[in-house]
Amino acid sequence: MTVLVDTAIWPWRDRLWAHLVSDESYDELHAFAERLGLPRRAFQGDHYDVPEDLRERAVELGATAVTGRELVTRLRAAGLRRPRGERPPG
Repeated sequence: MTVLVDTAIWPWRDRLWAHLVSDESYDELHAFAERLGLPRRAFQGDHYDVPEDLRERAVELGATAVTGRELVTRLRAAGLRRPRGERPPG
């Protein structure tokens, strides 16, 4: 299981946000997000946005902390990076 979370640097609604991805499968990502308490409707096509205050919990549950650059590199290498606006099947 390889779930990755980057640094919370993305501002939105007066909070900082990180990205949560899997470099294995969307099923793995959805299962992890559920354990973290994120609703399925929060899925953004290839990632979940994670508020800064929940990021540490993601790491405690087993997510690997990485840089944003490494996250995108690994997501692309796994073939799971989706162009903006494109949703995966199912």
